[in-house]
Amino acid sequence: MKNNIRVERAVLKMSQQDLADRIGVSRQTINAIELEKYVPSALVIMKISYVFGKPVDEVFQLEDKDW
Repeated sequence: MKNNIRVERAVLKMSQQDLADRIGVSRQTINAIELEKYVPSALVIMKISYVFGKPVDEVFQLEDKDW
């Protein structure tokens, strides 16, 4: 699953730690999600999208391999 978290954080001048604190996960979790090494739960996906004020599909995109 691809994502635009790094870009969206940059727009808001938000660090990984800031985002992690806002949604209740560790900074390491945010890092792993950004690097596409970890697929977050639906709850985390929705929280991240909410923080950015974007629909889920503007922050996260499924790839062919995800099907």
